[in-house]
Amino acid sequence: MPIELTASQALGLWYGVSLDQVRMDGRDLTLRQMAILLHIYLVPPPHTVRGLAAELNVTKPVITRALDTMGELGLVDRIRDERDRRNVVIKRTVGGALYLEKLGDRVREQGRRLSP
Repeated sequence: MPIELTASQALGLWYGVSLDQVRMDGRDLTLRQMAILLHIYLVPPPHTVRGLAAELNVTKPVITRALDTMGELGLVDRIRDERDRRNVVIKRTVGGALYLEKLGDRVREQGRRLSP
């Protein structure tokens, strides 16, 4: 059953989750990086730099910079596609899965706080 939220409640939920993330996790992902990370983990693979750029309507260098940061944080890996060496395939990591699992838990907790 879907939960109906007012705009203020929805923003409050987002604020609460964002605040928890800032307080509890030293990684400071931009909104673009978070959108890319969520896409990689929520949409079935394979994922390529070219495909992510098209999906998010940004350039390949924008995706590459975001992936550089997320790779340094252990959230994703990149490998060359052996079938087509021009493509770079983005792979999920255990660290990235755990990061998003904790984020999901924070979203659920904030959502519970909104319940009557």
